Amino acid sequence: MTTRHLDLGCGARPRNPYGRDELHGIDLAPRHEPGAFEVRRANLALEPIPYPDDHFDSVSAYDFLEHVPRVLPTADGQATRFPFVELMNEIWRVLKPGGLLYACTPVYPHVSAFQDPTHVNPLTAGTHEYFVRPRRLAAMYGFVGDFVSRRVELTRHHEGAAAYHP
Repeated sequence: MTTRHLDLGCGARPRNPYGRDELHGIDLAPRHEPGAFEVRRANLALEPIPYPDDHFDSVSAYDFLEHVPRVLPTADGQATRFPFVELMNEIWRVLKPGGLLYACTPVYPHVSAFQDPTHVNPLTAGTHEYFVRPRRLAAMYGFVGDFVSRRVELTRHHEGAAAYHP
């Protein structure tokens, strides 16, 4: 049976941390050469992940989640929506049951969480608790997934930046 991996915000080179058979990527501005993987264009702050339900065995997000806004106005300006929560729902939707999510992102209080002007979603080492058992705190904002945390750790990368890996 073929296994599939999806790398969000992949740039020119999607990553495949679990060594799946097929590699797919999504980026705002795909700029890759045709080859051993497929990269689709999507603005995941505004659009759903362009794949069907239960399609991937794993998903990764390297230095991506901090770029997804927490709150935006609706198109009519009469309400608000929560793109980060919506993206987490989308990740849950495209993962097969038992699928894995690997995320690596700079976290507060390290300066790298804030110095890039495109970082619009400050995260902490505890943000994942909004999306995992037993708390699932993001349910109050419309999160429907039910992730289980396998490992969360602070690491150093990108010139000493603190990151978490849920």
